[in-house]
Amino acid sequence: MKRVFVLAFLMLGMMSVQVNAQEDTEEVTEEEMAKFASMEAKVAKFLANKQAEMEEMIKSNEVIEGGGARYNEIKAAWGDEEKLAEKNVTDEEKKEFQRIQDFIGSIGDDIKQYKTDLIMDQEVLGAATYNKVNKAIKEDPEVKEKVDTLIAEYKSKEDEAAVEGESL
Repeated sequence: MKRVFVLAFLMLGMMSVQVNAQEDTEEVTEEEMAKFASMEAKVAKFLANKQAEMEEMIKSNEVIEGGGARYNEIKAAWGDEEKLAEKNVTDEEKKEFQRIQDFIGSIGDDIKQYKTDLIMDQEVLGAATYNKVNKAIKEDPEVKEKVDTLIAEYKSKEDEAAVEGESL
């Protein structure tokens, strides 16, 4: 009787291992890859918008006259009071430069939060799908290639839509 119990127990254990193994190697669907790629394209667009906002802050800045050239001059001297004085950097320019630096520093956090929000949104992607596709990308070069292709397609469509919107 003990042997039957032990055999039954071992068989149940083996079956559960096989079920877990099947779950681990579950195929990633085209829909899941498309959702993942769409999320990544949205994050890339968000980053591009933040970068454009930063560039505009520098180019059209009324305090740091001369736009990018003066900004780069201040940046090269930043942290060295002697060089800042040599470049005749005003207190107002220092404050404005610091404001821009703070904005630049916040971009990473903003992107991280935006991406996390998209991942956690079940209608956009969902954490389980994100983890599943992300794991498949790391383990299967074909999945990575498909997802990368989809991301490029979504980005291209976004770019086309933006150009068409500008020309209207």
